[in-house]
Amino acid sequence: MANARVLVTGASGFIGPHVVAALLAAGYRVRVAQRHPAPPPAGVEAVLVGDLATPVDWGAAVEGIRHVVHLAGLAHAGPGLDDALYRRINTQATLELAEAAKRAGIARFVYMSSIKAQTGAFDGPPIRETDPPAPEDAYGRSKLAAEQGLAALDLDWLSLRPVLVYGPGVKANMAALLRLAKLPVPLPLGGLTAPRSLLAVENLAEAVVFALTPDCPTRQAFIVSDPEPVSVAQMLTAMRAGLQRRPGLIPIPAGWLRVAARLTGKEEAFTKLSGSLVALPDGLLRAGWQPRVEVRTALARFAAAQLGTAQLAASADAG
Repeated sequence: MANARVLVTGASGFIGPHVVAALLAAGYRVRVAQRHPAPPPAGVEAVLVGDLATPVDWGAAVEGIRHVVHLAGLAHAGPGLDDALYRRINTQATLELAEAAKRAGIARFVYMSSIKAQTGAFDGPPIRETDPPAPEDAYGRSKLAAEQGLAALDLDWLSLRPVLVYGPGVKANMAALLRLAKLPVPLPLGGLTAPRSLLAVENLAEAVVFALTPDCPTRQAFIVSDPEPVSVAQMLTAMRAGLQRRPGLIPIPAGWLRVAARLTGKEEAFTKLSGSLVALPDGLLRAGWQPRVEVRTALARFAAAQLGTAQLAASADAG
């Protein structure tokens, strides 16, 4: 219901500003929950809740709210982080907010989970929402535990399990791939042809808006991905198109590159870059979600925007 008030947590992260902008564009009124005082975006109200590493009083945050979009959480940061911290922030804090939302009588609770709640494996068959979840690390287990906790509540909830998200401001693997695309030299990565599901951040933001509509089923988890998977070679080709460059990819076999990665102690990073992981967003597509932008176009725009020039961004849009 447009004009309803929505509470958004995690609004200052990579995904949050895109979600807030999409909600405002759809006619919602937005309140953001903040850890630290900061001026909110134009047209947005803010409420201070503190750090999720300790219990939070959500009473003021959910007062007068119709929907909750819970984006805040401890990001996947690889090995080394305390499992208990993942459980505290990603599981317990989520359920504390959900309990407060239930007491306040909110209409819908949208939880930003992760494909890691479903799987952590590469090079398997396409992943479907009907597959039994099998998370492989503490981050994925904490996200799945939050979903299971939500399922035990008398609450109209749903969770979104996005794959690797890309767009302006992204860090980690996609930022590293863009740095490679920017290099003014041929790249020996043309042989990396394994398919990979990605998700444009604007498509994820629109999925959140769709999740608040009556068309979207509730009390279940949905995979969110761009419908067409792409390979690393296709990603680099699209990015270089956005940079107004030729692909410049040399088709060295992936097996040779894996041997080189193993010899240099980089095999795990190579697998994350080159391994196949296809996740099918069947549930959302059946319900009527329509991704706003096609993956190659979004990758080209992403590369162009990172250069900070309107001319290149306009060229990518035209392509």
